[in-house]
Amino acid sequence: MNVSRTIGRAASVLAVLIVGSSLAGRASAHVRYVTPGSDPVAVVAFLVEALTDPLNLAVLGVGGTASLLAALGYLRLRPLRRDIAVFRETVRGYRDLLPWLLRLSVGLPLVGAGFSGYFFSPVVTLGSPTFVRLFGITVGFLLLFGFGTRLVAFLGLLSYLGGLLFSPALFLAFEYVPAFIAIALVGGGRPSADHVVSQLADAETAYSRIDPFYRAVAVPFVRRVEPYTALVPVVLRVGLGVSFVYLGVAQKLMNPGDATAVVAKYNLTAVVPVSPELWVVGAGLTEAAVGTVLVFGVFVRAASGVAFLLFTTTLFGLPDDPILAHLSLFGLASALLVTGAGPLSFDAWIRERDRRSTPEPPSTSVRSDD
Repeated sequence: MNVSRTIGRAASVLAVLIVGSSLAGRASAHVRYVTPGSDPVAVVAFLVEALTDPLNLAVLGVGGTASLLAALGYLRLRPLRRDIAVFRETVRGYRDLLPWLLRLSVGLPLVGAGFSGYFFSPVVTLGSPTFVRLFGITVGFLLLFGFGTRLVAFLGLLSYLGGLLFSPALFLAFEYVPAFIAIALVGGGRPSADHVVSQLADAETAYSRIDPFYRAVAVPFVRRVEPYTALVPVVLRVGLGVSFVYLGVAQKLMNPGDATAVVAKYNLTAVVPVSPELWVVGAGLTEAAVGTVLVFGVFVRAASGVAFLLFTTTLFGLPDDPILAHLSLFGLASALLVTGAGPLSFDAWIRERDRRSTPEPPSTSVRSDD
């Protein structure tokens, strides 16, 4: 990894991270889910007006500068090392629950989508409502029970990608892609029906003598994918990061009309007394910044915490926002708190640099010449 290039990218990302963090809050919902509709707004004119206002520039500048100084100060001073180390060790201890967390994160919203009659995203309905309902309920419950988990996740991924070809609006639910891939890699885990079946098939039981699947298919497949399970954090953070960038750029900065209508609908300028333009730009920049940070693996657990905060304010702040549509994002952010950035990340480079720069403790053994 090119260190100088990585640091440069990280610095530019971190400079934007807090730009709109105090402003995004409840405006960070999926705009398409709650917009009351609006007249078309010229994107360039809107952004020029918002970014040439002296007050807006002052707020954005102070936020960006504070973010950059905070990040650089942390990298230099590294405060609360012991607290952070204990926190990391604690959440890493939940790794055995990661498959269960991922299954809940996908299974629950899919069951809700099935009963509600939409295909992955509330803005997408297909011509056959019966198929959509059966698909969501069946795939969702199979994932919740953890039965045939890897196969179900693979079929779910193919279904999403196939739907995306015909309905680009499904990109609003892009987080299903990394979630399905991660589930296919880690399997059902425990507790799950797959774990119960594997225990029965692996032991000297009557079932083990008739099971046609476990030794012939499941075990060889697990052995093949096992080397790639270390990439699960990369899959999760890149996929979630792409979702955030899309939501921030496409749904807010490039769709200011609907975004401004949402600000007006919920009277968000009464919550934080700034212009609607600054609300929209702040929310869009925050989501895009969080997404970019996740993609490059910069302070991933902290970024996941920010994402978790944005989702929480969205769910409790917008009364008519479809909560089920956000559960998958909630779950992936929670999963990243457990896994951290993983390999191919700025966090991994920092960790390796610290390991090399920290001298090994002197040996306590006593050498004897006798």
